Amino acid sequence: GLILLFYFIFYTCLAGMFAFCMYVMLLTLSPYTPTYRDRVSPPGVMIRPYLNGFTIAFNVSQRSTWQPYVDSMHHFLAAYDDKVQEEKNIECVSGQYFIQGGNESEEKKACQFKRSLLQNCSGIEDPTTQLELHFMQTWVSFGFLQIIGYRPGAGVPVSVNCKVQKGNESDLRSVDFYPGNGTFDLMYYPYYGKFTHVNYTSPLVAMHFTDVRRNYSVPIQCSLNGKGIINDLNSDRFLGRIIFTLSIGK
Repeated sequence: GLILLFYFIFYTCLAGMFAFCMYVMLLTLSPYTPTYRDRVSPPGVMIRPYLNGFTIAFNVSQRSTWQPYVDSMHHFLAAYDDKVQEEKNIECVSGQYFIQGGNESEEKKACQFKRSLLQNCSGIEDPTTQLELHFMQTWVSFGFLQIIGYRPGAGVPVSVNCKVQKGNESDLRSVDFYPGNGTFDLMYYPYYGKFTHVNYTSPLVAMHFTDVRRNYSVPIQCSLNGKGIINDLNSDRFLGRIIFTLSIGK
């Protein structure tokens, strides 16, 4: 009985010391800005729609194969509706970083990124058919992963380009970018974190693949281009670029 009591007291003290050390450590950490950050500053990227991995496959003549992609995009773009952005966010000065001072716990303002900026790929003019018609030619939205405090491009907007990742370059003959210049405006950066930048919506670039080889799997690589951007690291296919496959049947 005494041995059990000894071990009970012993392990209770150990648990208490561990809990106290964790408590002290947490007191030194800010909930708003990470104390220790990844040394890799260039951002990862993401694409939408994302349903079945990084392969977008459908037959133009079979609505059931591409309708889920359209529904996914309508759902994703709901947060970018012009009315939602006008109610929650503010208009900012284009071409420069939106630096906000004050206490790090203060709520930060976010710049408007309206769905209408995506123009032909917005689905606004005719929500029931516009995205459907454009998806028959395939369009994909592209955006940064959010990194607190990151200022991409060192004062020059980061742009996007797409090409055939491996194979015949003629398999991808035409890509349109929206907004028209295919860049991420500096005014959407830096990002201040989800606790203070509560209404922040990541800027997007929509790629409209208007002329892709049909009945064939075409590997596509879309990359960020700008000062300080790394997009050719073989060990990380999501650092500054993303690789996906388009398989469009007739």
